[in-house]
Amino acid sequence: MFEAEAEEFQRAGIRVGADLTDTEQRLLSDALAPFGIGTRNNALEMARLYAVLHCFENEVRVLIRDTLEEHVGADWWSQIPDRIQTHASSRQKKAVSNSWLEGEKQDRLSFVDFGHLAKIIIWKWEFFEAIIPSQAWITQKFDELEQVRNFVAHNRTLDQGEYQRIYMYVADWNRQVGL
Repeated sequence: MFEAEAEEFQRAGIRVGADLTDTEQRLLSDALAPFGIGTRNNALEMARLYAVLHCFENEVRVLIRDTLEEHVGADWWSQIPDRIQTHASSRQKKAVSNSWLEGEKQDRLSFVDFGHLAKIIIWKWEFFEAIIPSQAWITQKFDELEQVRNFVAHNRTLDQGEYQRIYMYVADWNRQVGL
């Protein structure tokens, strides 16, 4: 009951409960304290970029899942190209066999490589062509974003100039799909 009332107050702009922002910043600061200032600054910039790429990639998965469920039906996964299914199944089996590793293991689409996402969209183009300008557009954007994503995922630091291009590509995508 308190939570429901607290949410109502928060929607009205009234602060209720503890502000976790300071706590989170302090915890992050403590965790990064042993490292040099340059390494910390790079990490924080890359963390922001990682967060954008994480949201982008997972929203693409949601769009694919929702669109294919709507147009193909609940059994849409069985119609994904065999090569992509095999790859995802292999990665899923490996994740399940590593039982010590906690996290989502049931969603087969989450085991599809980033590079396969554009291929799935192109495979069922008739369901996506109303919101995506062209197959060439998605291929070019996703090829470049895949390289960036892999760069970031392997803890390499990008030059500052690369950030704006990535943010622009993600903004282009969001505009196209209505986010």
